[in-house]
Amino acid sequence: MANRPDYANLPSMDDKITKIVADFKNFNGWEERYKHLINMGKTLEVMPEEHHVESNKVKGCQSQVWLFAELKDGKIHFWGDSDASIVKGIVALLINIYSERSPDEILSLEPSFVDEIGLKQHLSMSRANGLSAMMKQIQMYAMAFKAKIQMGMS
Repeated sequence: MANRPDYANLPSMDDKITKIVADFKNFNGWEERYKHLINMGKTLEVMPEEHHVESNKVKGCQSQVWLFAELKDGKIHFWGDSDASIVKGIVALLINIYSERSPDEILSLEPSFVDEIGLKQHLSMSRANGLSAMMKQIQMYAMAFKAKIQMGMS
């Protein structure tokens, strides 16, 4: 299996999730899965420096995590970063799934993939809380952009 999987070219969120779950199930243990997450973090699109600001920090994460989103042509593009390698991999995982999707697609997704790959149960309490905070922030961006679209402001 390649160290740097290409999820970006998969057409739907369901396809991406299916591929990610299959990839994680191919590993023999959590050490290999953590390495996979770290590699995913290394493939993360570089977040522009101007978005590394306090207002883009995700509250509730022990590590520093930044999430920024833009709405373009009805789709949300996410950027993210972290100062911790495993957490950066989690950011990359979430961005791979949620970026370039409409607010409605994001809001309708039941994040069962987190349980399917066993991620939450294999994270420390602080990282699990951080994961929840990141997912909540993604949902908040989607709700805000949906409201903007409904008000004709996009």
